[in-house]
Amino acid sequence: MKESFFSSEIWLPKTPEEIFPFFGDAHNLETITPPWLQFEILTPGPIEMRPGTVIDYCISLHGIKLRWRTRIEVWEPPHRFIDLQIKGPYRRWHHEHIFEPQDNGTLCRDRVRYAVLGGSLVDRLFVRRDVKKIFEFRSQKLLQVFDQNIASQR
Repeated sequence: MKESFFSSEIWLPKTPEEIFPFFGDAHNLETITPPWLQFEILTPGPIEMRPGTVIDYCISLHGIKLRWRTRIEVWEPPHRFIDLQIKGPYRRWHHEHIFEPQDNGTLCRDRVRYAVLGGSLVDRLFVRRDVKKIFEFRSQKLLQVFDQNIASQR
């Protein structure tokens, strides 16, 4: 199984201790996921995030509704966590979230290793473009969320 790698990073004007709780609430995924995915968390809340936590979602990829199940493999607040797809649209999805203090804020890094049915050709033609658009949307939303938090504290 050929894996692809995708990475993204964004600097946010808050400390890791201030940012991590946002990611610790699984329902905030709905906020930072593009509307065209019709993302919905199916696991009833509240969801306690820790190693072994399993979360079920429903998404729509190009009009096809799909179930997605992830498991939290690593949970190290406020520095990092890893979620792993155990059922879903990818043959493999391993997503590491890293939060590093930098310049009086936090560098948020996403490192994703994934594999798709159809291999690198399908990835190049369809999947990579979608993954990039999802993370671009996510970055814009995170900037909005944390800029609003700063404005409300003024």
